[in-house]
Amino acid sequence: MNSAGGPVLTFYFAPGTSSMATHIALHEIAIPFESHSLSFDKREQRASSYLDLNPEGKVPTLVINGRPLTEVAAILWYLARTWPVAQLIPANDPEAEAQVISWMSFIAATLHPARRRGEQYTLSVYGIADQRLGSAEWAAGQYSIADMHLFRLYWRFRHALEFPPERFPHLTAHYERMMSRAAVQKTIGIERALGYEFSPWFPKK
Repeated sequence: MNSAGGPVLTFYFAPGTSSMATHIALHEIAIPFESHSLSFDKREQRASSYLDLNPEGKVPTLVINGRPLTEVAAILWYLARTWPVAQLIPANDPEAEAQVISWMSFIAATLHPARRRGEQYTLSVYGIADQRLGSAEWAAGQYSIADMHLFRLYWRFRHALEFPPERFPHLTAHYERMMSRAAVQKTIGIERALGYEFSPWFPKK
């Protein structure tokens, strides 16, 4: 237990990667945690000490009282359920909770790996995400962990490709709402200062 009576948390992340969603959640909840930034350029994610925690050499990893938890969706779910006062998942509404899981599954299975299939396919699935979001303020009705996961991918997507904001009007409006949140600004400030290490999304022809 930490001094505040909660679990001892150690967060491993790489600036600008999918771990950003978890970083935002930690700041939304405003709980104490220790953080370790990893440089992919220096292959710090392949160090034996880190592979002992996450054998895949991916981020994020959240170590909870010495026990590692991996995968963005699992960590976000843990944080939301452990600190319900932050209201990062709907309470006492199984259908609304299922909508959060549906979004998280869609993001992980469809949006995240899309670039492996090329630029046109990536644009097409973000079009699906834009249609799915529609004019809703938040992905699952209320602000939730699904919004953090969606935001991080669209944040990277819009910085990786040049397209007019109006091409994805609903995702763009969601992005702007997310950017107005203090936890998002704090996370971006920290990660930008550490330095992003981005590789091109698509190989140059």
